[in-house]
Amino acid sequence: MQQPVVIVGAGLAGLTVALQLAEHAPVTVLAKRSLEEGATAWAQGGIVGVLGSDDSIESHLRDTCEAGAGLVDVPAARAIARGSAAAIEWLVKLGVEFTTDPEGPLGLHLTREGGHAVRRIAHAADATGKAIHDALLARARSHRNIRLRERWMAVDLITSRHVPDSAEPQCLGVYALDTERGRVETLPAAAVVLASGGAGKVYRYTSNPDTATGDGVAMAWRAGCRVANMEFIQFHPTCLYHSHDRTFLITEALRGEGATLRLPDGTRFMPAHDSRAELAPRDVVARAIDFEMKRNGLDHVWLDATHLGLSFLQSHFPTIEARCRSLGIDISKQPIPVVPAAHYTCGGIATDLRGRTDLARLYAVGETAYTGLHGANRLASNSLLECVVVGRSCAEDIRGQGPSESPALPSWDESRVEDPDEQVVISHNWDELRLTMWNYVGIVRTTRRLERAQHRIRLLRKETDEYYANFRVSRDLLELRNLLECADLIVRSALRRHESRGLHYSRDYPRTLAAGLPTILVPPGRLTLKRPS
Repeated sequence: MQQPVVIVGAGLAGLTVALQLAEHAPVTVLAKRSLEEGATAWAQGGIVGVLGSDDSIESHLRDTCEAGAGLVDVPAARAIARGSAAAIEWLVKLGVEFTTDPEGPLGLHLTREGGHAVRRIAHAADATGKAIHDALLARARSHRNIRLRERWMAVDLITSRHVPDSAEPQCLGVYALDTERGRVETLPAAAVVLASGGAGKVYRYTSNPDTATGDGVAMAWRAGCRVANMEFIQFHPTCLYHSHDRTFLITEALRGEGATLRLPDGTRFMPAHDSRAELAPRDVVARAIDFEMKRNGLDHVWLDATHLGLSFLQSHFPTIEARCRSLGIDISKQPIPVVPAAHYTCGGIATDLRGRTDLARLYAVGETAYTGLHGANRLASNSLLECVVVGRSCAEDIRGQGPSESPALPSWDESRVEDPDEQVVISHNWDELRLTMWNYVGIVRTTRRLERAQHRIRLLRKETDEYYANFRVSRDLLELRNLLECADLIVRSALRRHESRGLHYSRDYPRTLAAGLPTILVPPGRLTLKRPS
């Protein structure tokens, strides 16, 4: 019987690979919560498409490189930009209902976001991610060759380390927890694709869903793969600040249409920080807001879109307008209270443009991966584009690998563990980790803060590892373990960068070096792995 390709994650990256593979091989997709949960469905702004007559690949490349602050892999960024038109066309073919414009390229309405020179963002009003995810998920549900497993969480990768006398380092499958039954099963795989998203939940305040616990990065690191640029955590400048909702993102497309950032007295402050004002890249805007909040002792600032009018706001930003109205904010008459929050992990598992990692038969796509596209700061709406372009290339590479023989894999061993006696260790360590990261590894950093964070993370890891060794696993325990792994990687990467660049700003090293290099971390005791050429 042909072994399936196991895909960890059911967002845009994972579903793109699944749909591209399903005509050629069986596919199993693991979603650790419901299939509808995940970062893709939360994406508001849109997806880059170099489509207009006023646009070009080189223009998009320039904007990507400028946002990426000297660390963008130029060939990778150019290749992904070249794939943007085909990516949009593929999504349209799958039934994604983008906002239309009869006079626009491909009949689509294009909007503009911060850091972009022209309008090149294809969108579905202000809920693009949901429109894309709904369309792809509907296709996946109906495909005979795709098995969707809800509430299944990958525990760890099964590699040649688990099999005596294995011929070469490779990934052979996944240990996965059925969270409803509390059982860990062994899932052999022809290939494994990590598409589990970022690590935003490592911070106290984040725009990310509860699924963003860095699972893919942590598992790949434990399996011996390199990770890169983990110090570059993008803080979205404008998340809603409200006692009943602190994870709702206010898309920068609103600023693209003319909304302005203001202090409580109505003073507009962005022009004093950057000539591009509200359309500056996210790191610039986030630091400016952070500066003004600290200088003025504020809990938040204001995003003013009142001049756009109710009709325009309801037609172009219906999700935002409705959510704010439900919380008692009429955005046509009142400014929106906003604050920065952790939003996107620019680094991740080192891969090429086919999603290949250092370990044979292991792939990574989307936010969990590092292709070099984002550099030191992600340009708005490049993330969904990367998922589709690299996801399609990943599927093509897996198809070309052909069938492979897998040895018998060992079962998960629970013979020396017992049911947990209490959960307070998990909840306490989770809270302490997120607060530590927010206070010491946030928008503005110092060496002393980073060292304090590193010390606390090591103590928390020791406690958590001891708990992991003695008790049966649960989703909460696995997520905490993965977050601690990612937090350590973030801090170690930040301590290595003796400059300020992009999303990493250090008071001890405020200058940007003339030439920048990515931060590459290599696991201790790593097997001799050969990265595909």
